[in-house]
Amino acid sequence: MVLKGTFRGAANVTIPSGTNLGRYEVRSQLGAGGMGAVYRARNTKLNREIAIKVLPEGFTKDAERVARLQREAHVLASH
Repeated sequence: MVLKGTFRGAANVTIPSGTNLGRYEVRSQLGAGGMGAVYRARNTKLNREIAIKVLPEGFTKDAERVARLQREAHVLASH
């Protein structure tokens, strides 16, 4: 699943632990780099751990980068 939203300057933004993004509760930041930041979160409806990747705003307008993120999400979800 890909959540869409705008986080201006995502590489420089930290989402605090405990923040709720819909049904997801952010637990901690796992890492950050050129492709954005990755957070450990919990799906509160299914009670399971997930990862949320936040991309820089400019990446969300690049169809190839969005497609790559979606492929990555599908591969990780199948494991």
